[in-house]
Amino acid sequence: MSVTENNVAESLREGAVIPAASRAERFTSYDVAAFEVPGGREENWRFTPMKRLRGLHDGSAVASGEITLETEAAPELKIETVGRDDARLGEAGVPSDRIAAQAYSSFAKATIVTVPKETEASKPSVLRVHGPGKGKVAYGHLQVRAEAFANAVIVLDHVGSGTYADNVEFVIGDSAKITVVSVQDWADDAVHVSEQHLRLGRDATLKHTVVTLGGDLVRVSPTATFADRGGDVEMLGLYFADAGQHQEHRLFVDHAVPNCKSNVMYKGALQGDGAHTVWIGDVLIRAAAEATDTYELNRNLVLTPGARADSVPNLEIETGEIEGAGHASATGRFDDEQLFYLQSRGIGEEAARRLVVRGFFHEILARIGVPEVRERLEAAIEAELEAVGA
Repeated sequence: MSVTENNVAESLREGAVIPAASRAERFTSYDVAAFEVPGGREENWRFTPMKRLRGLHDGSAVASGEITLETEAAPELKIETVGRDDARLGEAGVPSDRIAAQAYSSFAKATIVTVPKETEASKPSVLRVHGPGKGKVAYGHLQVRAEAFANAVIVLDHVGSGTYADNVEFVIGDSAKITVVSVQDWADDAVHVSEQHLRLGRDATLKHTVVTLGGDLVRVSPTATFADRGGDVEMLGLYFADAGQHQEHRLFVDHAVPNCKSNVMYKGALQGDGAHTVWIGDVLIRAAAEATDTYELNRNLVLTPGARADSVPNLEIETGEIEGAGHASATGRFDDEQLFYLQSRGIGEEAARRLVVRGFFHEILARIGVPEVRERLEAAIEAELEAVGA
């Protein structure tokens, strides 16, 4: 047995986490039984508090309620309620963990939202998901389809109580241009585990923004893939965790075709005892994906003692013929020099701290192209800062 094999064997005996050799080997399946019940030591689950998942991961969470979907859509969009046998479902991606597979096998009906070919929506469309209610469990499935040369803004707004797991698909057709904002503004008791599948056609453009504010435990896993050349995806994220909240964002960008771009930027703030955020950013550039241009960045601002942020960027490159690739991650407290600069100009400490936090999030907020959503988020951040007295 080699030295490496000895080290692996010893690690397995000690119960250590052994990561997969490559993200290219990630297992996917619609079959729940194809996945082992996770125990929390697996690489995909090692940051997640398993006991707080309420049985979503082991099959004990039986559906006992339903979500309510409220739509405020542009008149150009088509909204359908379909059965599990609709051939379009699953087109954007296959579940990559046991909860996603459980959600796929458990939903009774799905919603498909279509932006017709060569159509520009006249206004942003809001799809508001209300949880099943306190103490209840629900599973769901939503697909957004943008046909060739379509242009639209979609806001997916999650509110209410309960335990909810779902798969969300975004099928972006050739040369379509879509902006998506997914807001997780749950009540304090809510648990939400969501796998989001983003599939871009030739020369398609997608701006995908995830905003997480509420909930007891929220875990969102977006995966971006490219069906053809020329795809361009921008993945943005903003999150703010309070005492006791667990917010987890796991991203995977799979570059498997040439001449595509991806840019990832997530920023989060934490305050209060037990506040915990997790950001995992995986980018894979396969051997065939020449001329890829990609970058990912994560920044975390810890506002009070007792909060913890985990940030793990991963970049795997199988070809040297790329335009550019890089990643960066940083976690820290308030910048004392910034505070000193502001205070030296007559700004009080409390107001100075607020300005620093607002400036930290400004880069993300400025890129959200929906004024109503941006204003709502600015107000939510202000309320968070008032709660901690920053």
